[in-house]
Amino acid sequence: MELSRRNLGKLTVATGVAAGIGVAVGVAADAATWKVTGTAVPALAGFDSQMKTFMQARGVTAGQLAVTYKGRLVLARGYSAGAAAVQPTSLFRIASLSKSLTAAAILRLEQDGKLKLGSKVVDILGITAPVDPRWSDITLWRLLQHLGGWDRAVSGDPNFKDATISQALGVPMELKHADVIKYMTAQKLDVAPGTKYAYSNFGYLLAGRVIEKVSGLSYEAYVQQKLLAPLKIKRMALGWSIAKHTGELSYESQYTGRTVLNTSGATVAAPYGTFSMRTQDANGGWIASAPDLVRWAKMFDAPGAVLNSTSLGRVWAKPETGIDPAGWYYGLGWHVRPVTTGGTGRNTWHTGSMAGTSTLLVRTYNGMSWAVLFNRRDDPSGKSYGDIDPAMWTAANGVKTWPTHDLFPQYFS
Repeated sequence: MELSRRNLGKLTVATGVAAGIGVAVGVAADAATWKVTGTAVPALAGFDSQMKTFMQARGVTAGQLAVTYKGRLVLARGYSAGAAAVQPTSLFRIASLSKSLTAAAILRLEQDGKLKLGSKVVDILGITAPVDPRWSDITLWRLLQHLGGWDRAVSGDPNFKDATISQALGVPMELKHADVIKYMTAQKLDVAPGTKYAYSNFGYLLAGRVIEKVSGLSYEAYVQQKLLAPLKIKRMALGWSIAKHTGELSYESQYTGRTVLNTSGATVAAPYGTFSMRTQDANGGWIASAPDLVRWAKMFDAPGAVLNSTSLGRVWAKPETGIDPAGWYYGLGWHVRPVTTGGTGRNTWHTGSMAGTSTLLVRTYNGMSWAVLFNRRDDPSGKSYGDIDPAMWTAANGVKTWPTHDLFPQYFS
């Protein structure tokens, strides 16, 4: 997974561990077959231009963008080159953008009196006698703010150690969540819970199991019923490792690797089996369209049918530690940077990165938001995919007059 640090559009990127090794031939984005779908908005042509430049420089064949201004959907576009036309409603894997859904689900359970953020994870999940007694200090707060005590820079990311876990436990692949948890309870924590910010996919895997245990529903069903349905978001679902949902794009990578979906040892294209979408669910398993994501992001603008003002306040609350010297920190499912120059408020964002997937969701202090989705994250050019962030800020800052229309009714009913 990937995370970013924003300063009013200035970005540095810390890239997480990726699955898949080896080389396969990339597909070039052919300028002669460039297609754009969705309503053209002349005042926002700068966004179209930035997307075209970015995709063609990297050979990206499928991309999607949605932009809101003051709560209105003003742009929804699909971009493709050398492939079937991408629609504004086409579905992409969103990787770690999924974390905001998981954190919001925990908040909704607290809001409904089902749990407390100060509750211990071992108590909720019935985890007994972990090797490291410090597990008893892992609260839901710490889990969601990446303060649980795991540091993938030290011990690796267990969500991408399928073969290691399979061998250690003597269980077959494809792993189940319970296998990953059993393996991790037999390992020492890297640091004491609450003492160091370290981005943890495993922490969100655990949060997904908390949601299931407390709600009595599957993780997917709870999120769809309690969070998405009130917003009329009907397309979002958990993605699959190989099969595609109706309307879902194909994923591309220059890399290959060994499958983790079985014990055959077969070499597969990196997006199709070098990681398990089943075990990634709560930390990176959702598929969505860009309009779905900005619709979801709008939910955080004000109290409403999903989260009340107390819950929203918890999303942006500062953690007990882990505030970056530049001022940003990780809230509950979002990176947060308070803005005091040129206005007041906060910029919040998340990035997502898996083999075959690169995504970005941004909410700004001055009423803009955008979601950008691509069907790859690597190519032979070696260019950074994090560059899409300043490109979008450039487009936004170049808008002379924002449109007054709202396309949300076109996509949600």
